[in-house]
Amino acid sequence: MLEKYANAGAKNELERAGIIQFFEMTFELSWKLQKDYLEAQGYVIESPRDAIKQAYQAELIDDGHVWMDALAKRNPTTHIYDEEMVKQFVDEIAGTYLPAMKHLYEKLSEEK
Repeated sequence: MLEKYANAGAKNELERAGIIQFFEMTFELSWKLQKDYLEAQGYVIESPRDAIKQAYQAELIDDGHVWMDALAKRNPTTHIYDEEMVKQFVDEIAGTYLPAMKHLYEKLSEEK
């Protein structure tokens, strides 16, 4: 869902709010997927930050900084009231965070 709407370009406030909500859900599922994968490999993961750090060290993800930035931006997204900041964040989702999450999906799909 995130990919479908983020790449379509948000034309109004409602669409931007939807993209941000899809980002929050997709990010949450992504870090938990990393956690589950790593725990199955024998690692102990206590937090999203641990999952991201270990996923980077295990070469499950390519850019730990992008994931850490996404983690830092995930929590305050419900408190963004400045429309320009919202537009900028939606652009970051489409251009930075979505490709990272898609890469994780593709990497794990190869392991089937």
